[in-house]
Amino acid sequence: MTERTSRTVLLRGGNVYSPADPFATAMLVEGEHIAWVGSDGAAEAYAASADEIVELDGALVTPAFVDAHVHATSTGLALTGLDLTGCPSLPAALERIAAFAKAAGDPGGVLIGHGWDETGWPEGRPPTLAELDDAAAGAALYLSRTDVHSALATTALRALAPGLDALPGHTPDGPLSRDAHHAVRRAALAHLTADQRRDAQLATLRRAAELGIGALHECAGPDISSEEDLAALLALAAETDGPEVFGYWGELGGVETARRLGAVGAGGDLFVDGALGSHTACLHTPYADAEHTGTAYLTAEQIADHVTACTEAGLQAGFHAIGDAAITAVLDGVRTAGERLGSHRVRAMRHRIEHAEALDPETVAAFAELGLTASVQPAFDACWGGPEGMYAQRLGAERAAALNPFAALLRAGVPLAFGSDAPVTPLDPWGTVRAAAFHRTPEHRISVRAAFTAHTRGGWRALGRDQDGVLVPGAVASYAIWEVTDLVVQAPDTRVAGWSTDPRSGTPGLPDLTPGHPLPACRHTVVRGRTTYHR
Repeated sequence: MTERTSRTVLLRGGNVYSPADPFATAMLVEGEHIAWVGSDGAAEAYAASADEIVELDGALVTPAFVDAHVHATSTGLALTGLDLTGCPSLPAALERIAAFAKAAGDPGGVLIGHGWDETGWPEGRPPTLAELDDAAAGAALYLSRTDVHSALATTALRALAPGLDALPGHTPDGPLSRDAHHAVRRAALAHLTADQRRDAQLATLRRAAELGIGALHECAGPDISSEEDLAALLALAAETDGPEVFGYWGELGGVETARRLGAVGAGGDLFVDGALGSHTACLHTPYADAEHTGTAYLTAEQIADHVTACTEAGLQAGFHAIGDAAITAVLDGVRTAGERLGSHRVRAMRHRIEHAEALDPETVAAFAELGLTASVQPAFDACWGGPEGMYAQRLGAERAAALNPFAALLRAGVPLAFGSDAPVTPLDPWGTVRAAAFHRTPEHRISVRAAFTAHTRGGWRALGRDQDGVLVPGAVASYAIWEVTDLVVQAPDTRVAGWSTDPRSGTPGLPDLTPGHPLPACRHTVVRGRTTYHR
């Protein structure tokens, strides 16, 4: 990591997205903090004493993004290894697996890949175990499904997880889910070499910096990664210039472990249920394409005990809950904890629900009542929403159209923090903002400005740091510089006037994110006054 300095940097000649001055064109940074924002004319007073002057040439300066839900090692393995996302067919997937295994040779560990999705393949099925073994040439291979709630595992990898065939979710010839999936994932990650892990984590940090991301919330836990993995990531992030990494440890009763690891919360991917794509999200009524209601991993009483312990310890709790029955269990548990400790104490902790997809007006109101933060992923709707998408296959069109109601959450005053759940969907902050503003269900759309706030300041608020994520004097200097064309103020509904460029509105503009328009390109990322990426 480079030395911290008190260098003064003046940026001028662009557009600075700041609530302190909606017409700002310049910004002064002193060390780790923003010292001033204003006009180019006023900036002349600082030019002579600045250590560096950055000519923006019309570029846009914004707060750096915060991705509020990532899995850094798995993301890096997808970036550097086998990624089956978008693979068009089963034969094409097997070809990619074979080429990857051949190129890897003997890696000294387990081969890992991600992203297969049989719902988009003409064959409509994943590979059999025999097909997988043949393609992998006998290697130990772990392949997570796109939602990371089921996986394919070769015979060699299954052998590394003793007792696998007795666990719930085991199938002898197909994908593994539930406890069986967790067991093979633990085995796969345990057999990563130190170099594989470090290379993957570095790849994630580099990619995040290239995209203008200044902070990541790592959602770790015994079923999604390991203590060793989280400790290594936090140590690596501390050695680099950024992005910053904030760890969450998702283990029931894991308060002391979270503290020992340096995590900011005992939550994140603490699973109450699974995912819709794998038929493991827990529902009140059965799936449209399966005669069951999914999987419940925790009871309301267990949730209440965890929230109580976290609140008493001064740590955030957080839960992975996608289906409506899982969300109900979390709300009941948080309410019970409030009855035990006092609702004001529980609300003050801003406990989180990750994903929170299947909501109705009553559960949205409960989020507001209980002071919960909704840590959500708009790209899920972009990938699987709409009348012909995977959600409609699983739930039917009517129930699918009710998922991810971002506008209702905002109207109720529920804090939103946007993330990617990478590698489930890629690190893609502007794409995430676009997905929220152009939700496939129009009544769930929010303005670009609200979506941008959820992906910047919202991530900091989810950590309890309300002062961060804005470009104002005194704030931490974590920002990105973007090549843009027009700046507009976009409404959330394309059926009415989509934007206004009237300067009398006093509303700072953001890039035009209408589908089809190119997304902004990052030119420069700075975290706490230190450059993490420059193009």
